[in-house]
Amino acid sequence: MFRRFLCRRSHHSRFLSTSSSPQLRQGPSLDDFINGSVSPSPSTSASSPSPRRKVREKKPPWLRSRMPSGEHYHRLKDTVRSLGLSTVCEEAQCPNIGECWSGGENHTATATIMLMGDTCTRGCRFCAVKTSRTPGPLDPNEPRKVSEAILKWGLDYVVLTSVDRDDIEDGGASHIAETVRLLKNGETPILVEVLTPDFSGKLNDVSTVALSGLEVFAHNIETVESQTRFVRDYRANYHQSLRVLEGAKAAKPSLITKTSIMLGVGETDDEIRQTMRDLRSVGVEVLTFGQYLRPSKRHMKVREYVTPENFDRWKVEGEDLGFVYVASGPLVRSSYKAGEFYLKTILNKRKAEC
Repeated sequence: MFRRFLCRRSHHSRFLSTSSSPQLRQGPSLDDFINGSVSPSPSTSASSPSPRRKVREKKPPWLRSRMPSGEHYHRLKDTVRSLGLSTVCEEAQCPNIGECWSGGENHTATATIMLMGDTCTRGCRFCAVKTSRTPGPLDPNEPRKVSEAILKWGLDYVVLTSVDRDDIEDGGASHIAETVRLLKNGETPILVEVLTPDFSGKLNDVSTVALSGLEVFAHNIETVESQTRFVRDYRANYHQSLRVLEGAKAAKPSLITKTSIMLGVGETDDEIRQTMRDLRSVGVEVLTFGQYLRPSKRHMKVREYVTPENFDRWKVEGEDLGFVYVASGPLVRSSYKAGEFYLKTILNKRKAEC
């Protein structure tokens, strides 16, 4: 219902603004819906709300994001629609889609394309992506279509991710690798990051992707060890994810490896610190921290809204532990401004070497 409201808002805005109904004139605004502050109104109900209907908790002000806009954003959106491609930016309801697609303050346009369809074989409790035990077959033409579209967009940096496909023998590793190779063989230079599944821990499949020509190999550990079984699908495993990241680095030592941790799902400070130490022990260089936001009532609840000050603290602690780059903030996601983070990191490295 909320998506339908957003999609049709422009068509009905004139009606809402000129309606003579007091209830409509005094009703909730779009910002109220976005901020989660809509509650039953006494003026529209003669009785108190049913005990089964709970008022949604209002999100803190630092979790507000701007509506997507800009020439780059609309061009990317039109191309995605016309080619029938999927992006994790849309499927996972990322709050930063406008900023990343339009290029942000440094004009480094980044898009995150989701390969192998929009339906995952796993059912993590935090994720908004659709799930099925038997998703449709892979499109053999997808690597070509995706690479051609991306090269036409003129992006500086692209993030490829995918759903989990446990129904495929190699988990889709060869499909992902072929997409990377086609991108790197194009005439337009482009930097490629791949956010991969865990391939059920099969290191041969991890190596297939690691050796495909990408610059950054990312795989999300998502949360601390104690919360893994409550947050992720039962086939996901904390130590399996560590082995995947370690295996990618072993296959190609020059790769930058990267992961992401959601905060606000029940972790403790000591557990976060232990997770960071575990990640550094397998050579992970880039780490992102973000706030878990509940996609719907069907998903797990937010246990805590972490303050921006605490996110800043984790950034400092991560850098002190030796991570090359730490992106930490309430709205940061694993691929948020990925190109800018990568380019800044490389530039800083070069300056240090001079």
